Amino acid sequence: MSSVSIRPAELGDISAITRIYAHAVEYGTASFELDPPDEAEMARRMNDLLSNGFPYIVAELDGVLAGYAYAGSFRARLAFRPTVENSVYIATSMQRRGVGRALLAALIEASEALGFRQMIAVIGDSSKQAASIGLHEAAGFRHVGVLENIGFKHGRWLDSVLMQRALGPGAATPPG
Repeated sequence: MSSVSIRPAELGDISAITRIYAHAVEYGTASFELDPPDEAEMARRMNDLLSNGFPYIVAELDGVLAGYAYAGSFRARLAFRPTVENSVYIATSMQRRGVGRALLAALIEASEALGFRQMIAVIGDSSKQAASIGLHEAAGFRHVGVLENIGFKHGRWLDSVLMQRALGPGAATPPG
């Protein structure tokens, strides 16, 4: 089995990132977006995250961009600044090969290095996202709630599972 290589995302990755996300939007329920954004919008989103000090990484497997992950602001108000929300997306052909596990571990490490204290996972469609829930559990996340029937996509109501993990010292000390 090939090993997964993790590195910082670059603007040159946008085409592959856009394809991965477009598939998730069009056919999946992890994202509650209804229409996939184009490359320009995905590049704008990446630049916004990076310019605000958030980590954005990609995984390569056998020389192919296999997935990406980033952390962003959980909420806009300043008191939430130590808390990030994660996003992990894997190309369909690369799923179940350790890519998600490697990306999430690296994202946690990068977020801790940047001084963030809590990471939240908002996992769309609790009935179809068992793999994502299991991935987060294996990385030390705990269930903190379910928002029932809050999105409507593909002709049905969707839940969101909320999971949380402390980063670094977590809430043991005030943020730096």
